Amino acid sequence: MAQDTVYKKLKGRYEKVKLYIERADIIFFVLRVVVLAGGIAWLIFSDISQSSARDVTNLFIYFTVYSIFIYLLLFISSIRKEIIYLLSLIFDFAFVSLLVSVSGGFDSPFFTGFYLITALYSFYYGYITGITVAGLSTVLYFKSTSSDYNFDEFHWTNFAVRSVFLFLLALPIGMLSEKLKKDKEKISNLNKELEGSIDALRLLQGKLVQAERLAAMGKLTADVAHEIRNPLTSIGGFAKRLDKILPEGTKEKEYADFIASEVERLENILRGVLTFSREVRFHLKKQDINDAARESIRTFKVMCDEQSIKIKENINTSLPHVLIDHEQVRQAVNNLITNAIDAMPKGGTITISTSMRELYDVKFVVIEITDTGTGIPREKVDKIFEPFYTTKSIGAGTGLGLSICKKIMDEHNGLITVQSESGKGTSFTLYFPYQPSEDDSKIKCWEFHKCGVEKAEGAIGMRCTAHPNYGRICWVVAGTFCGRGVSGAIAQKLGDCRKCEFYQRVVVRKDL
Repeated sequence: MAQDTVYKKLKGRYEKVKLYIERADIIFFVLRVVVLAGGIAWLIFSDISQSSARDVTNLFIYFTVYSIFIYLLLFISSIRKEIIYLLSLIFDFAFVSLLVSVSGGFDSPFFTGFYLITALYSFYYGYITGITVAGLSTVLYFKSTSSDYNFDEFHWTNFAVRSVFLFLLALPIGMLSEKLKKDKEKISNLNKELEGSIDALRLLQGKLVQAERLAAMGKLTADVAHEIRNPLTSIGGFAKRLDKILPEGTKEKEYADFIASEVERLENILRGVLTFSREVRFHLKKQDINDAARESIRTFKVMCDEQSIKIKENINTSLPHVLIDHEQVRQAVNNLITNAIDAMPKGGTITISTSMRELYDVKFVVIEITDTGTGIPREKVDKIFEPFYTTKSIGAGTGLGLSICKKIMDEHNGLITVQSESGKGTSFTLYFPYQPSEDDSKIKCWEFHKCGVEKAEGAIGMRCTAHPNYGRICWVVAGTFCGRGVSGAIAQKLGDCRKCEFYQRVVVRKDL
């Protein structure tokens, strides 16, 4: 069992080390093996004295030992390999210097070891480190041969030529290495951008599918609702007439009461369906969002008091006016408060706050409705805005309240978000985009791109929802950061508004 455990640990460590292995690491290892094999071959076939052979053998033992030590360090801490290779450089310098010194000095066949060190470390660290290594190699080469250096037999220019070649190796190899690293980094960044673009396209595709699904659902439900409404009205009318003429206490009167109440419930569902499916004309104008919040609070004050629910107000009175349809915003807030009340059958607290927040480099005026109710299970949070999906018991809800809220926020070019935890409550936040009035005189996205949307005749002919009121914050209204399908032509083409030149100049460089 102990052996199996050790084996599994070693295997796991090897798998981690593999992630950090590069081509340069393989070259380092192969060259060390070649140097060791070449040294052994030289000892076997060269004609040298016994004492020299003993010294060279000891040096190659030293080389083998410190090489094993270096690779053990790399195995234990591969993430710090650049520091470990610098430690290896010290050992390599000592090895080559001593090898040159004991194997013939200036005439040693191993002086090329300095070239090898210079080339390898120039390739791994770049030309600056390479030139430094070349300089150190020159000094160490001179030191290792100075004891037998004879100017009469070997002119100083020969030493200079050998030294210059060290720098001639270091500079081009180091520059090539720097270029390869930059190219690799550039490719890595491009891959990351590509992955980001693919994720953005998936998100856009999801929004498009959802928009198409909602459109189809809206048309279908509208048709079905109209077909059902007429016979349902007749049934309800006859049930009420029967209720009036039937004597009290009879089974027939009980049945008539039940039919009438169920018809009324179905009519309420149909009203919700028609509200969700029909094209409502929104009348957007700059208004104080606090008015809608306060009216909703007054509407539910008595109901909350009766059910032991406390309403807290955190109203920011300094908020600027934003483009809203007062009645539609009030309906969205009413729906959310109704859901909050239903989530707290034993009482609790509803907190209604208004504030200014920044999201995607844009300021939003925000209404937040938070309750201390039962919360929404994590696996259901992604589905709550789908039509007819409800977490309530059968008959307690239509599953259209949140869908209508989402539709209202889409028409306001805003966002709706939810944070919830089972047993701890839920918080819904409505984000309404705010474009300062001073930005109205600045260049708009359609003017910058010259896309021609400002020349469209009538609101129906306009594809881009940023026109005419949000040309300075188009990325959260019609672009890839909006809460519905992208309607901006440039955003559709790019797939990510952060790549847009207009976004770059407004948000990043701030020169427009």
